[in-house]
Amino acid sequence: MSEQPGPVTYASAGVDTHAGDKAVELMKDAVRATHGPQVLGGVGGFAGLYDASALLTYRKPLLATSTDGVGTKVAIAQAMDVHDTIGYDLVGMVIDDIVVVGAKPLFMTDYIACGKVVPERIADIVRGIAGACQVAGAALVGGETAEHPGLLEPDEYDVAGAATGVVEADALLGPERVRAGDVLIALGASGLHSNGYSLVRRVVSLAGWTLDRDVPEFGRTLGAELLEPTRVYAADCLALAADPAVRVHAFTHVTGGGLAANLARVLPEGLVATVDRSSWVVPPVFDVVRRLGSVPWADLQNTLNLGVGMVAVVDPAGVDATLTRCRELGLPAWELGTIAAADTLAADGSAEVISGTKGVHGGGVRLVNEYRTT
Repeated sequence: MSEQPGPVTYASAGVDTHAGDKAVELMKDAVRATHGPQVLGGVGGFAGLYDASALLTYRKPLLATSTDGVGTKVAIAQAMDVHDTIGYDLVGMVIDDIVVVGAKPLFMTDYIACGKVVPERIADIVRGIAGACQVAGAALVGGETAEHPGLLEPDEYDVAGAATGVVEADALLGPERVRAGDVLIALGASGLHSNGYSLVRRVVSLAGWTLDRDVPEFGRTLGAELLEPTRVYAADCLALAADPAVRVHAFTHVTGGGLAANLARVLPEGLVATVDRSSWVVPPVFDVVRRLGSVPWADLQNTLNLGVGMVAVVDPAGVDATLTRCRELGLPAWELGTIAAADTLAADGSAEVISGTKGVHGGGVRLVNEYRTT
């Protein structure tokens, strides 16, 4: 007969509730720092509470919500054992999606699934989320850490989050405001952000490069470049939207699918945006990935942001004010292209036109000229 096993406990099954409690103690000050008087109940309640009385001052408040994760960029953080920046990627992916419609972020919640709760690691992740929420002007009102032994390895984890914001109905940004003659203003990315890491990691793996490799084009190690946090645009975009001289009609967040596919989502039918690929220099990380993996430009532009993290669609009378305001905010920005009626554009067989992406049947995006790497 087989030996009778001893008593089976939750801890022996791989779940340590005491470690979870310690993680909360380590992170709670960072979380509280995001709380204003609107947040009730503090840290640790079953539900996060947010006083929505301010919505009574709106004529017709529309709630905006978004949820997302970070994708396989977490594998870089885990390999480098650096966990205090991945939260910025999460907030950038979630909150900057609701800012696209002009919504002010109110609050966010997070979810962390891991193979083993290491309190210091979980606290680092949440501190990053809280720090980015402060940058975005949102409260981190709650979250969950789930230990999944047997499903995830002890050092593995994944993160996700959701956010809610509000916008006055008559201030809603989007395709309905976009007109022929509008100008595209690119807002520079901080790096790869949080999309396309499956491609990037595959290229790096096949090349045999390690994360501690010094890369002259980056001026730092490969790992440090790949872990560069996503720029959080929320506060800057809201500042642009609130400036009457800027006259923003729409924003688009350049995430999965690349620049053209995401820009097409905020254009109405009958309009085409012309994007000048020569209007900026593609940052070195994208060109290194391209050369290292012999990745075609077409695949690269449909996967990565190539240096453009957000695009503002503005009235032509607001272009100078937009660029001036971006300089004041310390935000890299430049004219990226223009919008015109589709029937006014001359046929150009050399221009690639992208439309009908992500289930949205709106306008199109025409890519002209060649990318510059120097």
